Amino acid sequence: MTRVDPTSAAVPEMASQPTTHAGVVTRVLAACVDLAAVALVTVLLDLATAGVRFAWSPVTFRWPQPAAGVAALVLLAVAVVYLAVAWAMTGRTYGARLLGLRVLSSRHMLLGWTRSVLRALTCVLLPVGLLWSGVSANRRSLQDIVFRSVVVYDSNPYVHPEALQPQGPGRGRGRT
Repeated sequence: MTRVDPTSAAVPEMASQPTTHAGVVTRVLAACVDLAAVALVTVLLDLATAGVRFAWSPVTFRWPQPAAGVAALVLLAVAVVYLAVAWAMTGRTYGARLLGLRVLSSRHMLLGWTRSVLRALTCVLLPVGLLWSGVSANRRSLQDIVFRSVVVYDSNPYVHPEALQPQGPGRGRGRT
């Protein structure tokens, strides 16, 4: 009787689809990188606003001094837009790309705009939900559970996001 190695047949499939769920440490590190990116974008937005005000009226220019509430709202809005656009378009933020992670639906496809925006809102407003991935048996955060998403180590970090989408009738790249 010949014994067949069950892992040898599965290797080509596993190389094409990410399967290992990311742990809490990697996710927190990616979130820290993303926080720095959001802070940088917010500072650049503040500088751009000051530049426009200076160009509009250089004689009466005063540096913008928004109230703390307005500054916090802008920071939160930038974070939500940053996360939602990244997840909907490629499944990865800058921090996720740096650490080799990708956010996908439970079927290993991109989340789509609605789920990306809602997941981004909950991640920004309830960041402590990320820590649930440290005690969850399948490494899913509260946001992952609610929005049926997974954060996986990406075995093919340079695969174009369209390759993650199913190619059904009328969904191909070519035009006829």
